[in-house]
Amino acid sequence: MTSSAFHRTIILPAPVCEQAALHLEHAVQKAIDGAATPWRAFRGADGDDFAFSVPVVEQAAGCLLVLAAESAQSLRPSALRALITVALHLRDAVEAVRRPAIPTGAW
Repeated sequence: MTSSAFHRTIILPAPVCEQAALHLEHAVQKAIDGAATPWRAFRGADGDDFAFSVPVVEQAAGCLLVLAAESAQSLRPSALRALITVALHLRDAVEAVRRPAIPTGAW
């Protein structure tokens, strides 16, 4: 996973994008507020273009965490774990981009 500070985009691995798109589709079906925009972005990603804006990835992570909370009682533990894993992967990617750079140099 890499990011560009200039364009404020996050490049995600294809499997994460595919899993996120599937989970976001469920979020859209459950009418979770804000899920449609990231779902369209992840669904529209093709072969080599898995770059997303930071706000879209952040919104996707939030929607997936809401989906996990709302579905916790009805999902198998393994399915819930998979959903939470994708959401946390997205959230960690956003945090990595937003984390201030550590200055290098001698103290």
